[in-house]
Amino acid sequence: MSRRLEDKTILVTGASRGIGAETARILSERGASVIAQYNTTQAGAEAATAAASERLLLRADFADPTAPDALWEEAVAWKGRIDAVVCNAAILPSVAFDAPAAEWEETWQRALRVNTLAPSTLLRRAVLHHLEHGGGIVVGISSWAAQRGSANPGLAAYSASKAAFAAALKTAATAYAASGLLAYLIAPGVVDTEMSEAAALAAGGAEAVSAKLAMREWVPPQDIAELVAVLCEGRIRHLTGATLDVNGASYIR
Repeated sequence: MSRRLEDKTILVTGASRGIGAETARILSERGASVIAQYNTTQAGAEAATAAASERLLLRADFADPTAPDALWEEAVAWKGRIDAVVCNAAILPSVAFDAPAAEWEETWQRALRVNTLAPSTLLRRAVLHHLEHGGGIVVGISSWAAQRGSANPGLAAYSASKAAFAAALKTAATAYAASGLLAYLIAPGVVDTEMSEAAALAAGGAEAVSAKLAMREWVPPQDIAELVAVLCEGRIRHLTGATLDVNGASYIR
């Protein structure tokens, strides 16, 4: 097993389940010192980082506008340096276009707070930190919905909020490429997670969703995590700014 991450300190948000948990697990197994952010499920973050030689578990609720900055301060204080940040935490709120105005507004506010503003704040802090320390890595976990929209009209807020962060990350990648910032965006399709299972209910169930995919199967979270681990090594410098589609040929651009 590769140990190329032994000298890296990596912050992973949403590390207690799904893609984030699998990412934290693989980074831990490959030698990284992992800072695992979670909100409600500490046990999940603990299990995901069980193999880490060094780990720090931090609770942060990104619905709180002060949480991202507080998380960053705690994370940096641990070792004084963060080599890579994996912005993965997200929510999947649903609201119909014909919902009451108050419900529409509240859902969009939650989506933008957690999926856009929180990771964008961490992106800003990471950029400033990396500029001070001669470079670093940011990996954003997006969605194919950020590029093509969602087939479910109830997920317009989710799609838009993920697209907004994608644009912020690409902007940072372009602006600071010459200063050593490496920023990558991963856009998964239907990943085998609890979040996807919940979304599938509105689309006729898991079998109905699978039938529309080119490979007739959902993306394993490990596929995303393996890609994150490679990017965090920092060896593929000229891929910075790229959007990496991981959807089993179901959406080809």
